[in-house]
Amino acid sequence: MFSAVVTKLVNDFERVRREADRAARNVFAKAAFRIFRDAQASISRSSTPSAPGSPPHTKRGQLKRSIRYDATKDGAIIGPKASMVGTSGEAHEFGGEYRGGSFPERPFMGPALSRELDQFAGEFSGQIGQ
Repeated sequence: MFSAVVTKLVNDFERVRREADRAARNVFAKAAFRIFRDAQASISRSSTPSAPGSPPHTKRGQLKRSIRYDATKDGAIIGPKASMVGTSGEAHEFGGEYRGGSFPERPFMGPALSRELDQFAGEFSGQIGQ
């Protein structure tokens, strides 16, 4: 037979919440960094356009350098900075018009995200209390 007596309850809710927030931010930041690096690596420099459906080429490297990321405990934002490349990143990713030209889809962010999803899902395991 087993018996136990509880003599004191400790309310550590705030500490647990802080640890959960810290862990979430770390996981989102690591995933965002990997997606950022993957997307950058998929873009190569060339003066000729890439084939439709494959990642875009960049003439001077500006599209590659424009990709940024930021993470919080609630999620992450990753993508080309509009102040550097305007909406050309969107035109490449989804296809569309840009500066009077028509761009076929040349996705680079979506495929980078897809390649990281499996690893991201497993990273929350065991994060609190380490």
